[in-house]
Amino acid sequence: MPIYHKLGNFPAKRHTQFRKPDGTLYYEQLFGTIGFAGMSSLLYHVHRPTRIQRILESREWKPRVAVEKNITPRRLLGFRIAPHDDYLQARRYVLVNRDIYIALAAPRLGFEDYFYKNADADEMIFVHKGRGTLRTFMGNIRFEQGDYLVIPRGMIYQMRFEGSDNRLLIAESFHPIYTPRRYRNHFGQLLEHSPFCERDYKLPEELETYDQKGEFLIQVKKQDTLHQVVYQTHPFDVVGWDGYNFPWGFSIHNFEPIVGRVHQPPPVHQTFETDAFVVCSFCPRLYDWHPQAIPAPYNHSNIDSDEVLYYVDGDFMSRNDVEHGMITLHPAGIPHGPQPGATERSIGKKETHELAVMIDTFKPLMVTEDALSIEDPSYQFSWQE
Repeated sequence: MPIYHKLGNFPAKRHTQFRKPDGTLYYEQLFGTIGFAGMSSLLYHVHRPTRIQRILESREWKPRVAVEKNITPRRLLGFRIAPHDDYLQARRYVLVNRDIYIALAAPRLGFEDYFYKNADADEMIFVHKGRGTLRTFMGNIRFEQGDYLVIPRGMIYQMRFEGSDNRLLIAESFHPIYTPRRYRNHFGQLLEHSPFCERDYKLPEELETYDQKGEFLIQVKKQDTLHQVVYQTHPFDVVGWDGYNFPWGFSIHNFEPIVGRVHQPPPVHQTFETDAFVVCSFCPRLYDWHPQAIPAPYNHSNIDSDEVLYYVDGDFMSRNDVEHGMITLHPAGIPHGPQPGATERSIGKKETHELAVMIDTFKPLMVTEDALSIEDPSYQFSWQE
């Protein structure tokens, strides 16, 4: 996340004395990545952030893979994932590999009786339905339908929803999530041709600071295991921080599509990148204006990546039967493209109102048991004349 941000109070110089009103010291914590070479922030706590009281049970928390080597195009009906009251229990992994876990979730409630930390992966949460507040020890972010929330690994947080009808697409990334390199200059600033800029970011605000002792449960996900760790002090006891490593949000509705006289390839829709996958946003836009243009995408072969498309809203010129929350998987090694009749229908169209999130992985994805439970098995035959 190449932007500097700060909240609350902190000393003028790093690693120097910063005292409370009673004269005792605040406790400094470096919240960093890639050893000491990546993005980092300096946090100042009321209490030591290390005060473990006890460790309770640990239980396996991993995807249940059903198809390890997949060549089948698949369609998953995402809104068939059953709602669950608990935020973590609602999470259902559908497509996974060593770099990313893709999950769907329909949590009815947030969670306030525990805190959560993913110690393995950055989380990108796309809010398909719902609104509320992402509460973290580095400040809060208000979110609503269409928001991406990027939560760095190690972040202690809670989700507070304002209603019970919530739908989330979640990507747990074992590689840091950044904005695309080609949209940034060598200082890290987004360039003029970028489809979004720093003004569009939702940054943490409303820093909640609690000076409380007691028993505070943090559920920590590490090595596909969920550990229950009880601390003696409230984890939201940060009085101030500054740096580059923090949660942030971005609305898909603020993505400004790049268009041209002829059909543009998917990379123009890129929103996030890692070393192992990219995320793209397909948003309402004008169609190509060459007099002989074909707006529908051309057939293409996924030789180097698996393509996952999550359908959010609107009509899609390339498909005949789109549902909200539907996921399509087009695996590497075989071509895919518009359904029969879609190319011809697109000619002469002036615009599209489609809204979708695409995740292209550079390694094959495995299909889970939860994915098969919501699959439409006829999808692989949908290109037959």
